[in-house]
Amino acid sequence: MPGQMVTFPSNGQQAEGYLATPGGGKAPGVIVIQEWWGLVPHIKDVADRVAAAGYVALAPDLYHGKTTREPDEAGKLMMSLNMERAAKDLAGAFDLLKRHDACTGKVGSVGFCMGGGLSLYLATLQPVDACVVYYGALVGAKPDLSKLAGPVLGHYAEHDDWASQEVARNLEMEIRANGHDATFHIYPGTGHAFFNDTRPEAYNADASKTSWERTLDFYKHNLA
Repeated sequence: MPGQMVTFPSNGQQAEGYLATPGGGKAPGVIVIQEWWGLVPHIKDVADRVAAAGYVALAPDLYHGKTTREPDEAGKLMMSLNMERAAKDLAGAFDLLKRHDACTGKVGSVGFCMGGGLSLYLATLQPVDACVVYYGALVGAKPDLSKLAGPVLGHYAEHDDWASQEVARNLEMEIRANGHDATFHIYPGTGHAFFNDTRPEAYNADASKTSWERTLDFYKHNLA
């Protein structure tokens, strides 16, 4: 069943997001965080996939209605993102899932590119039970990794100028140095955005399939 747009409180303001539910009984929640393009159909499709796997999925609209297909415009939107407002929107999304009638109260996160960094950032602000990062690097925020509540799973490309192998390995070691569980995978022969099947120049079917299986297995073990 396709999801729908919903409105939720964001620290005294209103935010919107795309909510998809599995139907039939209670299920854990997962916050799905956009790439720099905005809340585009691909991210809504990922939320639908998360729901189809048995989770209540919510993809908050961090650009508040703006989307683009142009890299230059996406870069401008990302750089102009107000991190304080984004943190409030993400916290509001977390709170919505926590109190949702269909949610068990366990909440995970997954983000891609810009959203990958924000997935980790959110997990240092709220007690996220299982955090997944796809080729994420943070722009405009430095998370306090000592405040992580749950484990982190990372998926990174072999060839990525945005989030390099070195960035991934350093982040993995830093999370572990702060006393938390982190497992990061580097996918051979891939570039940035290998999970995005709407971008044929970047998409890698094998890496996408393997990373998604690992993500669902990670949730199965940590959100049950």
